[in-house]
Amino acid sequence: MEFRIEPRRYDDLDVTRLVAQVQAEYVELYGSGDDAVVDVGEFDPPTGVFLVGVLDGVPSVTGGWRRLDQTTVEIKRMFVVRAARRRGLGRLMLADLEASAAAAGATRIVLNTGVMQPAAVAMYECSGYTAIPGYGYYAAYASALFYGKDVGRLEGWKNEYGPSQPV
Repeated sequence: MEFRIEPRRYDDLDVTRLVAQVQAEYVELYGSGDDAVVDVGEFDPPTGVFLVGVLDGVPSVTGGWRRLDQTTVEIKRMFVVRAARRRGLGRLMLADLEASAAAAGATRIVLNTGVMQPAAVAMYECSGYTAIPGYGYYAAYASALFYGKDVGRLEGWKNEYGPSQPV
């Protein structure tokens, strides 16, 4: 298995295709896509980052963060295509997102997921995320779950395998 994580723009063609897949999955699970507003530029450094995980040459994993305030970032669009699940790739993506956010000065990471995504919930909880009060667009939705985690500041982000190196 060759896996690498690469920074991409949110309007990259692979990102657009993968975001469409996650939106289709939300429709299956919840009856509609994610209606929270996302602006392409929110994921551009230094106020954000968007990453794509490429498995054996195929873009298969996404995730990004956008700054909510000076010390807090929000993870968005964490997704692993069905064919690539249960290999730990989501955890690798989450670790890179956390490291890049901390390197950018974030000390708090928040995210929301849903009750119909138990694997995502388990991954976040095993990664040290704890329940927090609802925020943003989905704060009043009963099916929405919200998590947060404090992270330490890092000097410079460098993942263990580099943005374009195989694991």
